[in-house]
Amino acid sequence: MAERAALAPAKVNLFLHVGPVDAAGYHPLASLVAFAGIGDRVTVQPADRLSLTVEGPFAAGLEGGDNLILRALHALGEAVGLGEPPLAVTLDKRLPIAAGLGGGSSDAGAALKLARDALDLSLDDDALAEIAAVVGADGPMCLHARTAWAEGRGERLTPEPRLPPLPAMLINPGVASPTGEVYRAYDAGTPAAADRPPPPSAWDVATVIHWLAGQRNDLQAAAVPRAPAIGDALTAARSAPGARLIRMSGSGATVFALFETPAEAADAAARLTGDHPGWWIAATSLG
Repeated sequence: MAERAALAPAKVNLFLHVGPVDAAGYHPLASLVAFAGIGDRVTVQPADRLSLTVEGPFAAGLEGGDNLILRALHALGEAVGLGEPPLAVTLDKRLPIAAGLGGGSSDAGAALKLARDALDLSLDDDALAEIAAVVGADGPMCLHARTAWAEGRGERLTPEPRLPPLPAMLINPGVASPTGEVYRAYDAGTPAAADRPPPPSAWDVATVIHWLAGQRNDLQAAAVPRAPAIGDALTAARSAPGARLIRMSGSGATVFALFETPAEAADAAARLTGDHPGWWIAATSLG
């Protein structure tokens, strides 16, 4: 069995409408989720036992933690009666940690697909998505890794193939934004509603960006006071020539800016990298 590798793409919530916590302790949400052309890289190869090696620029942030790749692969082994999948997994961690980009869930999704193929298992993506739910609400959407409307707790997914590629710049100011803390701060205020808006009138880039500007990320106001650097990133993104929409993704701390052309996104990323060399900044395409 040869070595296999795959991209685990960054997930971006183009908008995120969050309702008040329910009796079971979960928040209903509505979101349009898109995936970037950049992310972590996951590799698997045959081995005597399951192992995980983490390398890359953000590897240190995962040392000693409960890695979602291992959690997902243990669940896969149990589901198919295999026990521990005999695979050596390498994660090249290129996305920031606790960044609102679904990195851990996307890593787990990529690992599940690679393990399925490497072990020649008769499981389609829908079956794998059920297993991916073990890592949390983002698990199934990151397993599929395609543009979708997400509702409920994030588990009700409706693919949206009409979204055009959106030129974008991603900015992470080098701080973590723990999801639990942000949701607790959100609950202390006046929660909004998990309303799914009607789609845009057309699906060209300019119309989609204009439509997105009328939506919101309900967690942004709760996240910024706990990590003021997110506010700095928002301000820096607003200064970028050509930026049409600036918003935080997920629970933070990553900010995205949308542009009408890839050249504008690339120029903005190069300029901000020079101004903020300690930040993680990347030009990409969403969707």
